[in-house]
Amino acid sequence: MIATQRMHDIIVIGSGFGGAMTAHALIEAGRDVVLVERGDWVERGPENWQPRGSLELTRYYSSESPYHIAAGGYGKTMGSCFCVGGPSVFYGCVAFRFREKDFDIDPDVKGDSGAEWPFGYGEIEPYYSRAEAILDIAGDDRADPTRPRRSAEFPQRPAPLAKISQRIADAARSLGLNPFSLPLAINHATRAGRRRCVACRTCDTFACAVKAKNDIATTVLTPLLSRGLDLRTGTVVTRLIAENGRIAAVECVDKQRGETVRLGAHTVVLSAGTLASPHILLASDLARENPGGATVGRYLMRHCNAMIFGFYPRRPDPERRFHKQLAIHDYYFGDTNNRGSSGKLGCIQQVATPPIELVRHYLPWGLRTVLAPLVEHLTGLLVIAEDQPQPDNRVVIDRSVRDSFGLPRLVVTHRYSKRDRRACRTLAGRAKKVLRRSGAWLSHTHNIKTFSHAVGTVRMGKDPETSALDEFCRFRGIDNLYVVDGSFMPSSAGLNPSLTISANALRVGEYLAQNLP
Repeated sequence: MIATQRMHDIIVIGSGFGGAMTAHALIEAGRDVVLVERGDWVERGPENWQPRGSLELTRYYSSESPYHIAAGGYGKTMGSCFCVGGPSVFYGCVAFRFREKDFDIDPDVKGDSGAEWPFGYGEIEPYYSRAEAILDIAGDDRADPTRPRRSAEFPQRPAPLAKISQRIADAARSLGLNPFSLPLAINHATRAGRRRCVACRTCDTFACAVKAKNDIATTVLTPLLSRGLDLRTGTVVTRLIAENGRIAAVECVDKQRGETVRLGAHTVVLSAGTLASPHILLASDLARENPGGATVGRYLMRHCNAMIFGFYPRRPDPERRFHKQLAIHDYYFGDTNNRGSSGKLGCIQQVATPPIELVRHYLPWGLRTVLAPLVEHLTGLLVIAEDQPQPDNRVVIDRSVRDSFGLPRLVVTHRYSKRDRRACRTLAGRAKKVLRRSGAWLSHTHNIKTFSHAVGTVRMGKDPETSALDEFCRFRGIDNLYVVDGSFMPSSAGLNPSLTISANALRVGEYLAQNLP
């Protein structure tokens, strides 16, 4: 028996950056919004500082609907993050605007993919400012050689640099580079109901024990609850039911009760994530309703990332202080001194020394005692190279295997192009020079194979035959369905996607508030 509930004004599926920011704009306009989330609230307290507080070791990293990785991952299966606020609760807080030129896709990156942005930086710029204000971003980009124009300055100033950050900044400047402060969604001020950042090193991949991280759960959803947001946790969306060119019902499983329910709404906003949204669309057979349906699930991008760790003869961070603080954009649009390529590359960002306890947890038993203490002699830089949108990088469904909720298995395939790998190697080489100048004896490159920056699987565009979404993220062929998570992006740029997802969601939310009956 499937229970059918009353008709709602707007249903938003997923409580991450896209879903929450869309809900924020709609609640601001006085709309009735029901937000359904598969996960639950993340508990906060001293346990978040422990090794088992890192995302993949918590109950919020779930394998109840495992993805099969056909190519491109660390193994053959992968879980996903399900919680109120989505991955923002565990992310590293970096909140960059895309550069103005990123909306005019570099031909070397674009290739024959047909990717295009249906709007420019000028259209999204006011929403970047609004997103920065909501997330209370701390930053200073005056030294950034690629600094985009902005209508408002950062809400907060960045924290003072840790000693190792200052050391790396000095090394970069001695090489003729222009390091500047990473824009971070971290609270550095004492204010009502909030604690300021204590500068611990359990930030990236950890929930904040003191709620100083300006994640979506803390800064957006909690305030919206008091303003009328109807948030339903433990609700797994399994199918969108279409009738006569509209979504007539959202079919869900209530995990606590174990029953299937159908929710009705005049408008449905899908924001389950770059992998989960096409999963739902394909499982619902909606791609065939879309003139650009052949693109649904395709053009998966995730950046070509690598961590470059430098080994120092003495501990670079004896203070054991948070030091993910710097960015270097001198090579963002290319490296004219590189004889191999002068095309668009991406960015370099500082990463903190990983917690010893966490490394000890992951190391094989026989190596823990020997290698774990050496971790304190490491610190590093992350390189983020923009990757190409390729049609064969995609997700598909396998209907022969289903999870406990009835969803068919999602199969993920991703391979980097030669251009992607070349760009990453070029950035890695430049990062090694900075670390060497700062005193590192040697360096180690760790290539990243996660999908934390995944974008592009339900992309927007001007051409209905080469894009699944229009300029306001409406799913073509379905009048009342919109998709606002990272899957909407036609290109990945060379920067963290969270702020662009947030800004676009505010833009779409405002459009819906003004145009819905």
